[in-house]
Amino acid sequence: MRRKVVFEDLGRIRYKEAWDYQEKLFESVIREKLEKKEEKKQYLLFCEHEHVYTLGKSGDRRNLLIARSVCESRHIDLHEIDRGGDITYHGPGQLVVYPIIDLEAFHIGIKKYISLLEDVVIETLKEYGIHGEKDEKAMGVWIDTALPAKARKICAIGVRASRFVTMHGLAMNVNSDLSYFNYINPCGFTDRGVTSMEKELGRKVDFLEVSRRMKYHFQQLFEMDIYV
Repeated sequence: MRRKVVFEDLGRIRYKEAWDYQEKLFESVIREKLEKKEEKKQYLLFCEHEHVYTLGKSGDRRNLLIARSVCESRHIDLHEIDRGGDITYHGPGQLVVYPIIDLEAFHIGIKKYISLLEDVVIETLKEYGIHGEKDEKAMGVWIDTALPAKARKICAIGVRASRFVTMHGLAMNVNSDLSYFNYINPCGFTDRGVTSMEKELGRKVDFLEVSRRMKYHFQQLFEMDIYV
């Protein structure tokens, strides 16, 4: 059975504003679940963020390589948040996706959920001739995982779940300014690089087209019926 999911494109939005909105929807999905509503709403949010570093609850502040004052002077927001994972960067040119869904309604557990998020990204990249891969030692989507010296991350994943309802999600580098990753150890790694679709293809990519294709793969792999 396909599940109905509300889709919203939030456009370019500051991280804190999107986080507050996620929290509101997250709490509403949990509330409706506890009330055992048959037709509870679930959500799929797409957006881009202004420059920001986010540090997960298990993260190490030492993986931020510049002082907070330097972040402020460069207009980079910094937030310690309630998802899993370490530090990562979000900014213009990066496609960020926040599914706020009830995993029990989809009959999947958290491990399968993360695997499906990776599959959505891999299938989207495949349409551009980019071979994305999973790494059993690290969440996200990678390129050249068999070659440690060349391994590079193109999509980060960090999620939170309560009562099997999810928030946070994935961030795929489309046309991202990768220089912002130089000021952190991305996801805590010091021996792996980062990349983007633009870097891999040697050209700018149509961001809206990537968004459309990713939305399609969410529909297919999660068996969602998406409506606005």
